[in-house]
Amino acid sequence: MNATEQHLPTPRPAWIAGRAEQSDQTLAVHHPFDGNEIATVCVPNAEQVERAVAAAVDAQLTFRTTPAHVRAAALDHVSRQLAARAEEIAEMITAENGKPLRWAVLEVNRAVSTFRFAAEEARRFSGELQRLDTDPNAEGRLAVVRRVPRGPVLGIAPFNFPLNLVAHKIAPALAAGAPIIVKPAPRTPLSALLLGELLAETDLPEGSWSVLTVGNEETMALVKDPRLPVVSFTGSGPVGWSLMDAAPRKQVVLELGGNGAAVVCADWQDLDFAAKRIATFSNYQAGQSCIAVQRVIVERPVAEEFLPKLLDAIGALRTGDPHDPDVEVGPLVDEAAAERVEKWVNEAVSSGAKLLAGGKRDGATVEPTVLSEVPFDQNVWAEEVFGPVLSVSVVDSVDEAFAQVNDSKYGLQAGLFTKDVQVAFRARAELEVGGVIVGDVPSFRADQMPYGGVKGSGFGREGVRSAMADMTEERVMVLTGLEL
Repeated sequence: MNATEQHLPTPRPAWIAGRAEQSDQTLAVHHPFDGNEIATVCVPNAEQVERAVAAAVDAQLTFRTTPAHVRAAALDHVSRQLAARAEEIAEMITAENGKPLRWAVLEVNRAVSTFRFAAEEARRFSGELQRLDTDPNAEGRLAVVRRVPRGPVLGIAPFNFPLNLVAHKIAPALAAGAPIIVKPAPRTPLSALLLGELLAETDLPEGSWSVLTVGNEETMALVKDPRLPVVSFTGSGPVGWSLMDAAPRKQVVLELGGNGAAVVCADWQDLDFAAKRIATFSNYQAGQSCIAVQRVIVERPVAEEFLPKLLDAIGALRTGDPHDPDVEVGPLVDEAAAERVEKWVNEAVSSGAKLLAGGKRDGATVEPTVLSEVPFDQNVWAEEVFGPVLSVSVVDSVDEAFAQVNDSKYGLQAGLFTKDVQVAFRARAELEVGGVIVGDVPSFRADQMPYGGVKGSGFGREGVRSAMADMTEERVMVLTGLEL
């Protein structure tokens, strides 16, 4: 071994049934902003993957019957350690993902809450009693209804929230007593591996969790494995639907893409607030969020006043090195993603859209971009851009605005700036989305609330308790001869 090899850092291990293990194959992780290598991680081989799956299967009964306080204590431990190491972990997220440090800090804080919520749910996930003597034939009978894990869970997480979306796979599974195998995105495995370090410090039984940094190609074998009856996937639509096709008899939960719309109604008076919120959340994470604002639909009476405010707010956003605490818009995950976004913008302009701001690319960074008069068949309107691009449409009525929101194959969340409670309740009833955020952008998400979409945005729900319900099934015990 030469001197250079002696000083190479040891690859970060995968976690096989709760134990750190190395392998012969490694994967380099690069910083999206400058392309520098920041770490290497080990890629488990087929034998290690098999042991992880077999251990999860073997742990099913043991983990299901593990006392709630043990599972809750483990989740509390992870929450506390994330909080204690927040600055370090935020730097890691920025290094592997490229999101500005200010957003990475918020992601750590959210993950702290996600594990705390899961610890709370683990303590109260008790089921219900149902008296059956409401019918004469069932006098003296009582049903005990409880939810139990369907079996080991395969959790597949994306790159855009490399810590908190992994947390949304691990935390509810552990809270419910379901063994979980997590597969993080190959471009952003470091945060998931760090969660493995923290879980290894707990008293969870062997086999109750694994973190497998395998490639996307190897993942399909796990999806098809009948020993993993639950698949929870967050990511792009084409990949998600292909996973469902590969596992038709499984419980598959899909949180897929969106092209989030924000409707600014004529009655909304604080246009400065709306403009700043839309500007920020069309560009946060460089637009790489399923609920980033991609379409803004403005009623005509306020459009002339609103649009300059929106352009000013977007022009004030600072781009650059994501480690700079003042930077608000960083790079996309890689240069190929940025080239695709640039291409879509150019196609829209060639088809008649007006470029009001941005549109330029520098490496993996795309300027915050605003388009108007976009033909509705263009990708920047109809598809999920997953980049810092906002398209503006002016409409004559709320009816027209709602029709444009619904004229999409996606349906994740929508934002509605109105003070009219009647319009708000109309939106809840008429908009074909999983959630309507009144008085704010569609990008709001609280980690304890049900979160997910309809149509091409998937089905099933994230949010700790909702995910626990998706990972479990009801089982009933009837007691007989009781005096109720």
